[in-house]
Amino acid sequence: MVGCKCLMPIMAIPIALVWFWAAKLMKEPSMPAYNESWWGPGEPRYIDDKIRPFEISVSDEILKDLKYRLEHTLPLQPALKGTKHTYGINTNLLQKVLHFWKNEYNWTEREAYLNQFPQFLVNIQGLDIHFIHVKPKVPKSIKVLPLLILHGWVGSVREMYEIIPKLTTPKQGKNFVFEVIVPSLPGFAFSDGAAKKGMGSFNSSVVMKNLMKRLGFERFYVQGTDWGASIVQAMSVMYPDKVIAMHSNMCIVNMFKGYVTNLIYAFYPTFLLDEEELKSAHMYTQSIDLSVWFYRIEETGYFHLQATKPDSLGVALRDSPIGLAAYLLEKFITLTKASYRGIDDGRLEETYGMTALIDNIMLYWITGSITTSMRIYAEHWSSEFPGNFDVDGISIQVPAGCARFEHDIVFYPKAVLKVKYPNLIHASFYEAGHFPALEVPDVLVDDIFEFFDKVMKL
Repeated sequence: MVGCKCLMPIMAIPIALVWFWAAKLMKEPSMPAYNESWWGPGEPRYIDDKIRPFEISVSDEILKDLKYRLEHTLPLQPALKGTKHTYGINTNLLQKVLHFWKNEYNWTEREAYLNQFPQFLVNIQGLDIHFIHVKPKVPKSIKVLPLLILHGWVGSVREMYEIIPKLTTPKQGKNFVFEVIVPSLPGFAFSDGAAKKGMGSFNSSVVMKNLMKRLGFERFYVQGTDWGASIVQAMSVMYPDKVIAMHSNMCIVNMFKGYVTNLIYAFYPTFLLDEEELKSAHMYTQSIDLSVWFYRIEETGYFHLQATKPDSLGVALRDSPIGLAAYLLEKFITLTKASYRGIDDGRLEETYGMTALIDNIMLYWITGSITTSMRIYAEHWSSEFPGNFDVDGISIQVPAGCARFEHDIVFYPKAVLKVKYPNLIHASFYEAGHFPALEVPDVLVDDIFEFFDKVMKL
């Protein structure tokens, strides 16, 4: 009995330490300082910030060079029997992609298609930022909501071409419509890449806020996917006086309290799940499912490479169009549905259509932007710029809507989402993958309208 009493003070020490660190980790960080940094080459200087009309026009020289490279592609290494797309894209499929790109894809037609929406360039903080800006033509009785939509990687503004006309057209039963602004993120396609280190989602948020300010929007709505989702989350934390409401089809919870809550649901999937979520309770056990973790390790090699050595990889991808296609298309297979890795055609044609996929690859190729686009991984995860991590750890107070897709990279129950989004007013669930704007555009558009309808009624 005496011995037990003697042990009590000793046991109290580790318990107190655990409690101290848990409390410390649960506490939200302070808002990091940010400024209007100059991201262009050289020292800050005056740049005309006039908004200039822009049209995609690719020189004959670039197109001839592309044709030559495609026609002189070295023999592709035969795939190992039974690997399908588990070692990367299967070269049997890649050979068909090469044939289509060389012989059937018509850039003249596609250039006209890509130019269907009004496009512009404007200099923001030393960078020329490219954006699509579509204003709806509606009577004054219809309210127009300014909506900033941000893409991610391996995507581009091309992801949004199917949803833009649907969002700018009045929907039956709704008294509002959207004025859509879709920029190319810094370093993507026709937007300049930063000339100095630090352009992660934190500083990209400042650029995007200033773009909207330059367009005359002091307050606006945001929607994002992939890196775009990360950026609109950061904007919602940093500028709650600017962002009225946030919708995302990849809501992310990078907070310690969220990790703990997610683990509870993983071990006890029926704990506090609502009736609708109970139907897909298997989704919430992923954080303790070893097969899921092995799959994620297997499929996130690109992430580690781009977060550490984007420039080395960029040299190879910039030099070979079919190499670029192989690298990007493999992500469209894997991130759409894991089981598609085991299907010969990866369901690419059926899900997206080869023309749309080559459109996306062309935006990387003709602008030479693959290296600068991949740098966002290194810049965001660099310990030199802790603002990215600090913003991730701060909850979002503006009204939020999360469209969850079963085969996406991340998937959270509502209770976990509410750790990051305490003002969560909409959380939906659909059967699709990481690129819903391309895969199921009508589903995504309906969800966006449904969320903002709730926002209008607040």
